Amino acid sequence: MATVISADTPLHTLDGDTAPLESWTTTFHLALVVLDPFELESAWILDTAVRVLSTFAEADCRVAFLLTCSDEQARQFLGPLAEQFLVFCDPNRSAVKGLDLSYLPAFVHLNVNNEVDAKAEGWQPEDWRSVSEELAIAMRWHRPEIPLPEDPIPFAGTPATG
Repeated sequence: MATVISADTPLHTLDGDTAPLESWTTTFHLALVVLDPFELESAWILDTAVRVLSTFAEADCRVAFLLTCSDEQARQFLGPLAEQFLVFCDPNRSAVKGLDLSYLPAFVHLNVNNEVDAKAEGWQPEDWRSVSEELAIAMRWHRPEIPLPEDPIPFAGTPATG
């Protein structure tokens, strides 16, 4: 059974806007890379996450980072990437909990019905590849190569709820 996240789950952008999840998924699927910027593992996977999100940036989905921190902390962690991607901040981890995530980093494909179509937790390249393949099929798009030689070795990740 698919995880369904509540449509009224608030998502807060770096632009200062807070809107319910359903306003982000009305027309487009959402591809999220979820990171905890206070954990080293999130820094290890950042280049890979950028490659994955960049691949789908022109597809018929919204790509975004979901970070478990404040706006200021997100800007500090992402640097110039904060201007290149949609970024949601979830310091209370309500969206992370709604997505039923146990470990971060995570790669999540959320459809227009607010259902998690696919997710990968921690950095297990085969799992991230499976999510990207599923998303590519749904979007009729190409998928990124996962893993590449410069990607980190697999790791379990850190607890998603802090």
